[in-house]
Parts: sequence; C-alpha cells; structure tokens
Amino acid sequence: MADWQEIPGGVTAPKGYQAAGITAGLKPSGAPDLALIYSEVDAIAAGVFTTSQVRAACVDYCRQRLQAKLSARAILCNAGQANAGTGEQGWRDALESAELLAQALKIPADTVLVASTGVIGQRIKMDAMRSGIPALVEAASSTGSDQASQAIITTDLVTKAIALETHLPVRSTAAKESRPVRIGGIAKGSGMIHPNMATMLAFVTCDASVAPHLWQQMVSRAAERSFNQITVDGDTSTNDSLIALANGQSRTPAITEMGPEAERLEAMLTAVCIHLAKAIARDGEGATCLVEVQVSGAPDDVSARKVARTIAGSSLVKSAIFGRDPNWGRIAAAAGRADVPFDQDELQIKLGDFLLMDRGQPLAFDRAAASDYLKQAAQGVYLQGDTVAIAVKIGAGPGQGTAWGCDLSYDYVRINAEYTT
Repeated sequence: MADWQEIPGGVTAPKGYQAAGITAGLKPSGAPDLALIYSEVDAIAAGVFTTSQVRAACVDYCRQRLQAKLSARAILCNAGQANAGTGEQGWRDALESAELLAQALKIPADTVLVASTGVIGQRIKMDAMRSGIPALVEAASSTGSDQASQAIITTDLVTKAIALETHLPVRSTAAKESRPVRIGGIAKGSGMIHPNMATMLAFVTCDASVAPHLWQQMVSRAAERSFNQITVDGDTSTNDSLIALANGQSRTPAITEMGPEAERLEAMLTAVCIHLAKAIARDGEGATCLVEVQVSGAPDDVSARKVARTIAGSSLVKSAIFGRDPNWGRIAAAAGRADVPFDQDELQIKLGDFLLMDRGQPLAFDRAAASDYLKQAAQGVYLQGDTVAIAVKIGAGPGQGTAWGCDLSYDYVRINAEYTT
C-alpha cells in the first residue's frame, strides 16, 4: 500500500506556491493560453528536456539557466505558439518573456524558467505576452492550479493534475513527530507523444528541502519510469519539458543523500509523474482507451521497459486494439524487434485475463470474448476502467517494466491533418 494519499490542489497543494492561468490572446480560439507557477521563496530546480536536435528556444533557455543556477522562483508557460524553429528572434522572445515576468514579480530574471507549446515555426505573440503578464501576476493565488492546468493545453481534451501527501519525520524532536510533505503536478500532452520525451509539458512542485544534485537525480529517474514510458504516435517534440521545484516550505529536515526519507520522497515523485504520464497517454489524440503493457522476465528493468515501450508504440498493435482484434501476433512481433535478446520459446502473452500464448506456443482462447474485452475497455465498463492490459513475459530474469499508450483511431489522422488549418 502506498505511503501517501491523494489530496486536492495540484501544483498549489505544496506550501508556498501560487499559480494562475489567463486568456492573453495567444490562441486564436480565445481559450486560456498563459500560465504561471510561482514559489514564494527560492526553490531548488531540476529539469528533463527533449532529446531532439531541433529544440524550441524555451528548452535551450531552461537548460542554460539550470546549468548556471539550480534554483528558480517562477515558471511561465504560453500555449498557442511553440516558438521552435524561430531563429534568433525566437530566442530573444524567450528572454524578453522571462524578463517581463521577473519585473512584474520583482524577482531576478535568472530565477524565471519558461515553456512554450503550440505550432512549430510560430513565434510567441509578444504584444499579447506583454499585455498579459501583469494580469497573469495579478491573478496568481494559492488556489490557481486548475486555471494554470487549463492554460497550458492545446489539443488535449482534458486537463491533467495530481497532488499527493506523505509525512516525513522531524528528527530534531525527542518525540516521534512528523510533518506533511506534498508534491503536486500539472501536465499537458495529447499528440506527438513518444519516449525521449514527447510533446508534453509537466510542471511539478514540492515543499520538501532537497539537495540540488539529489533532486535532479530523483526527477531524472522519475522521468525514465513515467514520461519516457508513454507513446501515442511515435513522434518526439521540439518542446518537451519536465520542470520540478522544491522549496523547503514543509519545514522538514533537509534531504541530502539517499535514505528512507529520500526513497519515500522519490517514490511519491514517481507516482505523481506516472499519474500525469498515464493521463497524457489516455488523452492521446483520437484515442478510445489507455493501453498498459507490463513486461517481466527480462535480464534487467531497462530491457523490460524497452520491450514494453516497443509494444505500446507499435502502430499495428495500436490499430488492432482500435479494431477490437485480439491479434497477439502483433504483440509478439513487436516484442521481438525491441532489440532485447530473449528465447522465443519462453514467450508468454496475456490480454486482460486471456492467456493467448505460453512458452512460445499459441493457445486456444475465446476470440469473441477477448474482442468484447477490448470493446468494453473503450467504453470503460469493466473493473480497470478504460485500460487495456497486456502482460508479456520473455524469460525468467528479474527485470520488469511498464509502458503506456493508446489505440490508433481514424480521428488521429483527422486531428493532425487539420492541425494548422
């Protein structure tokens, strides 16, 4: 059983944070499009970003900021324009955006991190940014997480948010005393989703006190087990950013090295990231269900996660799920091309409760019932909600890994064919 509980509040659930989301006129639709997350004190900052060689200005900006200074006070995010492939002027726009927010908040410019999402090749509408920032700062509050989560989305159908709370001991007291520690997060993402990372933005806040190097390690490991284990369409973006702040306002003892408190905090951080990652996969463009692939029996966890990602990302597997076709051959083929050695005579495949293959041999199963299982997943009527569960065992090794994706529908093509038009 998890050593934490879910609480309301998103990124403003941890102590010492405010957030806001407004309509600044960046999106043609008139939907909310400018978001702020603000720590009332200096916070330790960590980030994980896209591995693409074509990167948005905000990605390079944040990387440079975090290399020079491992702390931050604010995150500014605009939706509507990716500000990627926009050259030197796009870089200047990112710098100006950070400086404008810093002036409005009366904080140093190098404590502002920025993120953008939208159409590649389009610069930020700076007139709207300049007029919007004062209103954004004015709207910031300790209950503003929902507004911020709404303002960062693009093709998403739903917002994504979570907050968890645990208790860490206060070692300076003789009695067994503990204090609450909270981690909150919001995210956006629906299409152009694939490991390393995806068209996704995720912002995490925490009120624990953590050493900078340790916080970065925790965030990186959490990303590997969550955002780098989701796929919708096999495309990686120019703008992916996971930014995490830890401001120490829980007043719990500083965590400077791995130990029980650090492990508990990292586990909760990973749980927050997995929740947001699954929400992104579930909201995949045109998707009708979430697909969860669990792989066991691998030589190590890294290998297991690689096989799981390959299966979850297979267009043939995804298409079969949309067609409610329990075609286990596509699952086997995807596992086989994951570049992880295993003995095919040890391969086992399950779809929900249906055992389709065991020890490399196909088994008789009720195809109509298995198809109905997939139909029910799309309708969310069975115990696991809208999740199609695929379990694959490739041997007797200790490695385990999970990946999440979604089915591939006709609507995915329609949504992306019309994206800029």
